[in-house]
Amino acid sequence: MTNHKTVRIGIVGCGSVMRGPYTNQIRRIQHLGLPVEVTMTCDVTPEGARTAQRLWPQAEFVRDYRAVVESTKVDLVLVTTSMQMHAEITKAALLADKHVLVEKPMATTLAEGKELLEIAKKSKGILHPAPHVVLSSTFKAMKRHIDRGDIGRPYLARAFYGWAGPNWGKWFYKPGGGALFDLGVYNVTSLTALLGPAKRVTALAGTAIPERIVDGEMTKVEVVDNAHICLDFGNAVYGVITTGFTIQAYRVAGIEIYGSEGTIQMLGDDWHPQGYELYRNCNGYWELHHDLDPNWPWTDGLRHLVQAIVYGTPDVITPEHGYHVLEIMLKAEEAGRTGVAQTIESTFPPVQLEEVDTPRATIHDPTRTED
Repeated sequence: MTNHKTVRIGIVGCGSVMRGPYTNQIRRIQHLGLPVEVTMTCDVTPEGARTAQRLWPQAEFVRDYRAVVESTKVDLVLVTTSMQMHAEITKAALLADKHVLVEKPMATTLAEGKELLEIAKKSKGILHPAPHVVLSSTFKAMKRHIDRGDIGRPYLARAFYGWAGPNWGKWFYKPGGGALFDLGVYNVTSLTALLGPAKRVTALAGTAIPERIVDGEMTKVEVVDNAHICLDFGNAVYGVITTGFTIQAYRVAGIEIYGSEGTIQMLGDDWHPQGYELYRNCNGYWELHHDLDPNWPWTDGLRHLVQAIVYGTPDVITPEHGYHVLEIMLKAEEAGRTGVAQTIESTFPPVQLEEVDTPRATIHDPTRTED
């Protein structure tokens, strides 16, 4: 059902993620003509309070997230706090029948994740967990190539994302944080969206740097900061993910899918794609497809959710997929601790994306001579 009322946003967590990416995205959504406004902001730190009042002076500022989720002036709760608080705030918002966009991961334990799934089924609000990598034009085009068989049957996949790690926010390195939840989550989401639910996971995952200087103090690292994750999709289809707070720089494709009739690979990272390359055996050369939307923001899930609320369009970001990704990450860490492969019990419905134009290709094989 179409609903043209203004979507009133309450932001919980006014740190770096809200300060730049989501503030820019909200202003972008407003520029697109979608009816949104920020009516409340919330943070527990003096710095967060100053940031909220500077960026959204018209919004009421509070220090307790309960005031946001219980407010009659809020329709959508945007959760951008530390990871350890995601499930608690999301649960409260869903119980209050609010729509929720929660940054990744939506929870940090399977018990929390299962509870959110059950509450979401009964809530009048939509649960919309990050990340939103499936919304980029590059991802959509790649998925269409794979689904229609342009590279044949997929056999192997590889995904990559890492950096040296944050020197702020001690919670990144405390239980409930870590490189998988902060970085690898993008790759797990991408590969499962392209190839379907995983059946089994094993991993080499551990703590490579036991202490780091964070917020100016030496801090013990209590989480996985370095990992290779191996996924079994069934029928001898396998994927590997390399991630960590241990990578200084890299120059590799973010996503690669190897099939019986060709290869497709994403240029750039899956949260910041820059087009893709496609090799088809029938052609015998690489095609370079430039990104149709080079300014696509990884916060685009907010626009997608607002459109679903206002116009009743389908939300392709599902809680079931978010929970499946959470289970993979937690069991990958367990596999790293025990050396035993873990069975994945959850599943999710196929990701249904709208059609996109195929970017015009240029021949990318330097050995090819033109006629």
